[in-house]
Amino acid sequence: MSNPEYVRLMARYNLWQNDNLISAADRLDDDARRADRGAFFGSIEATFSHLLWADRVWLGRFTGEGLPPGGIPQSTALIEEWGSFRQQRMLMDRRILDWADHLQPDWFQGEIGWHSGALGRHITRPKTELAVQMFNHQTHHRGQIHAMLTAAGMRPADTDVPFMPEIYAR
Repeated sequence: MSNPEYVRLMARYNLWQNDNLISAADRLDDDARRADRGAFFGSIEATFSHLLWADRVWLGRFTGEGLPPGGIPQSTALIEEWGSFRQQRMLMDRRILDWADHLQPDWFQGEIGWHSGALGRHITRPKTELAVQMFNHQTHHRGQIHAMLTAAGMRPADTDVPFMPEIYAR
């Protein structure tokens, strides 16, 4: 299950893969990023937006720093301007990395409870499970973004953990 080493690895992977996909998406114009491509959230941009929102939610739950406004239906409308999104995403990835780098083993003890808007009820889960959930959720939606980018002719770079460049390995 999750531990500080796993979380640090996945935080570095998250940063690398967001850089990878955003670099590919940079080669598309706004209309192409916003085009409905049949994915769960429709477009590349809406999926990136949801992912940023969800990372804010999970990190807020983990750190107690508060949650972003809105729920899943509003999560796809955070991007007003691509350059601003890129900056917000970079800052969020650095916050996740900083959280991971300072995580102590005892953080994984216990549970976190919250009201799930998606299920309409209170949920409580072990922190070990929720750390996995945050990174699994990222990978799931980045896979959708990767497929949409590939279909749009913008092939992203490698995604396999063993191929992570040293710059991200720290």
